Amino acid sequence: MNVTPLRASRRSTTPSQEASRPGGRAVTQQATVGNESRSGRYRTVGSAALAVQPEAAAPQEARRPRLRLAPPMPVAAPRTPFVLLIVLVVVAGVLGILVLNTKIAEGGMQLTEMKKQQQQLDLREQQISQEIAQAESPGHLDAAAKRLGLVPAGAPAFIRLPDGKIIGVPQPATGKPSITSQ
Repeated sequence: MNVTPLRASRRSTTPSQEASRPGGRAVTQQATVGNESRSGRYRTVGSAALAVQPEAAAPQEARRPRLRLAPPMPVAAPRTPFVLLIVLVVVAGVLGILVLNTKIAEGGMQLTEMKKQQQQLDLREQQISQEIAQAESPGHLDAAAKRLGLVPAGAPAFIRLPDGKIIGVPQPATGKPSITSQ
């Protein structure tokens, strides 16, 4: 990296006419009379403040050593940890996808089995509904009543609740109990 001095070199007797400034700005040296201001030795306003100061203005014993910009340290980051991190991320991603696919397949198998169970339960529900409908039919109820020894009743009698009046004549049921009821 080339560094151009802002001031004239100590070794040279003539100051440089143009010095490179950071950011690509260039400053030309002005005459000593032009740099002096009314209140002091040098102007500190505007572009005159950026001008190179002549060496004659500073005493020889008060000079400081010139500072230089040090080159940046070379950046040599180790690549092994980065490569291992990338490999670890890729392996973790692949394993994650594998586990996810396995769980999805397992869930699909469970869903298929549950659908089969649901079909079997739906079929059993239909069978039970048909059995209940058959048991509720009038012919089946009559046969079940005869098996239990029940006989058909005559005309019913009713009791009216507000006044307690009996409508109709109550009579006991007549008939022979069936043979199967005994």
